[in-house]
Amino acid sequence: MKTIYKIAKSELNMLFCSPIAWLILVIFIFQVSMDYANILTEELKAKATGYSLMDETASIFSGFRGLYSRIQGYLYLYIPLLTMGIMSREFSTGSIKLLFSSPITNKQIVLGKFYALMVYAFLLLGGLLLIALFSCIIVKSIDFPLVLSGLLGLYLLTCAYIAIGLFMSSLTSYQVVAAMGTLAILAVLNFIGGVGQEIALVRDITYWLSISGRSREMINGLICSEDVLYFLIVIALFVVLTILRLRFNRKKGSQALRVGWYTFVVGSAMFLGYLSSRPVFMCYYDTTAMKSRTLTSNSQAVMEKMDGGLTITTYVNLLDDNYWDALPRNVNNDFKRFKQYVRFKPEIKMKYVYYYDKTDNPSLDKRFPDLTDKERAQEIAKGIRMNFDRLLSPEKIREQIDLSSEGNHFVRVIERENGQRTFLRIFNDMSKHPSETEITAALKRLVQNSPKVAFLTGHEERDIYRGGDGDYSTFTMSQSFRYSLINQGFDTESISLAKGNTIPDNIDILVIADPQERLTEWEINEVNRYIASGRHLLITTKPGRQTILNEVTEPLGVHFQDGIIVQQSEDFAPDLVLGHFTPEAERFSGTFAYLNRNNFRVTAPGTAAILFRPQQGFQVFPLVVTDSMGCWIEKETTDFVNELPEFHPKAGEEEWNLQPIVLAMRRQIAGKDQRIMIFGNADCLSNGELARSRKDIKSANFNLILETFRWFTNGEYPVNTSRSYGPDDDIRMEYKDIIWVKIGFMGILPLLLVGAGIIVWIRRREK
Repeated sequence: MKTIYKIAKSELNMLFCSPIAWLILVIFIFQVSMDYANILTEELKAKATGYSLMDETASIFSGFRGLYSRIQGYLYLYIPLLTMGIMSREFSTGSIKLLFSSPITNKQIVLGKFYALMVYAFLLLGGLLLIALFSCIIVKSIDFPLVLSGLLGLYLLTCAYIAIGLFMSSLTSYQVVAAMGTLAILAVLNFIGGVGQEIALVRDITYWLSISGRSREMINGLICSEDVLYFLIVIALFVVLTILRLRFNRKKGSQALRVGWYTFVVGSAMFLGYLSSRPVFMCYYDTTAMKSRTLTSNSQAVMEKMDGGLTITTYVNLLDDNYWDALPRNVNNDFKRFKQYVRFKPEIKMKYVYYYDKTDNPSLDKRFPDLTDKERAQEIAKGIRMNFDRLLSPEKIREQIDLSSEGNHFVRVIERENGQRTFLRIFNDMSKHPSETEITAALKRLVQNSPKVAFLTGHEERDIYRGGDGDYSTFTMSQSFRYSLINQGFDTESISLAKGNTIPDNIDILVIADPQERLTEWEINEVNRYIASGRHLLITTKPGRQTILNEVTEPLGVHFQDGIIVQQSEDFAPDLVLGHFTPEAERFSGTFAYLNRNNFRVTAPGTAAILFRPQQGFQVFPLVVTDSMGCWIEKETTDFVNELPEFHPKAGEEEWNLQPIVLAMRRQIAGKDQRIMIFGNADCLSNGELARSRKDIKSANFNLILETFRWFTNGEYPVNTSRSYGPDDDIRMEYKDIIWVKIGFMGILPLLLVGAGIIVWIRRREK
């Protein structure tokens, strides 16, 4: 070990006597400081213009635009300049023969030089440590473990680059060739991840070999054994290869012996790498303060209940627009969407089935108007260089599974070992793929019974299957809408009470959605029986049909007033009520508090007034109310397009400011915690209103629906995967002070390094 230490010390002395080492330090520190100053400038500019700061540690250091991510993008340019002479200099000057003739082993030579470069790498990243320490001063409650995790990732990446450069330097006596060779190897390791992706075995091998993005998880705060072992294996591989290179230079051996040793070393590294990439052998440590790189507690609770095997089968229809995301070349990227779940259940298996079948895709009719489905699939397969024989025909896929209920669109089937299965869809929005909320909701179906929601039919109620503007299919049954009940873990159906039918005992939530005809005596009695059982109820109505539901609501102490609520407005029709969330609503749900702070409104065109007189032990909470002024119950005007209503008290019209349009009721009955929601507006939940946007109005209707059903299920559904923001929500400096940061890090620090380099050079000349 003493010999290795002496070699390392000697190599460090030579490094710092070279202008290249100092030049690399100065340029690197300047570039890093410039990036840091730019990031800090943007954050302080946002603060100065009134924007709220949040998760500042991640904003500055990690993420796509963070400091560490930027450094990762250009770090590889510096290392070849550093390592190009580390071994090739010995060969070009002939000093390698002196080393070979001395009582020093090949291992000691290589390790001594590598340790020297490791120390230099530590100093190279020392500027980052200074920036981190400075950030501890200016960032409130900085998440320092996250900062250190990113530093570890960058240091391991640098050491891996150094090991590769060390090996390439041992192959030639020309320093420029060594530098170019190092860059070539780094380029290969960066791009090899996209090679051979069509073949499963090759895909696994090239995925492991790829160095691209290997430190990204550590930069973002998650230390995974796979990434750490990757760097250690790569470092060990190239260090050992360098030792072998010196050994065969020092003592000639047969070609077969050389090939055998090199094959053994590379094969061993590949084998260890393959084992380290198996989920069952992986370990994780989330360094972030808020555990943002880990599943939320609700998702973890679901995974704990998931015993036995679990298979996620992705069915990819080549005639669907979304086939690209799960092609064989994209399988590894697709796997990352479930990696957090694999962490808690390593035995999850991912399968992919490719087929073609008719689906709703108008673009195909334009692109291939005269071709059959099979011919279209053949053309697409040819275009993406996919073997058409790999695709199942419509007849073959239907033998495996019937996907007609999903429209033959891109869909996943999650299946437990016991045969339970459920669908996991993608959605027609910007994100497209399911988030943790939707994935956990689908998995939750497999470990516990989903809440059942029944919509009453038979009286021209809002329909949950039709797509008309007034219907309710968007938030209930839409497969392509992320926030629909079926995609949030609910089972949804319609029921009729005609011909003496009863409400099934397994129904948890009954919805009576704006019936246009009176309920029969049998139906009213059946609804009353349901209410008396302590189960949940949602009622919606609109002006002109209040009396139909009063027979149901009056026993509860709720009465719908005649007339329609109007609200004075310069921009919108007077029958459009812009509802505000109440203080009770803010206590009811943190989401409502956030929406109120950010001026969201419940848009309610055509609203009936609600009177309530609590009865039978009910607690009543007005959730959404009218504006504080300019609202009344209009009883004369009916044409709000051509007429402007006026307030006439003599006509029985009443001021209706800060009065409820959405009411929550709760009581204990039949041993249950019963919850009832009353909406004076049925259209605020409709397809048309959910899709509508109005100038300068931020609608909270989606959120109102989700929070209503979350309340019904006592927070169980939709699954809450929200995360709290960390305490690092401020930077203790002003925008005008950024100049001092630039002077310090971009000016003084590089100049100090230049000065240190000059002093070392002068002292060396004096000696």
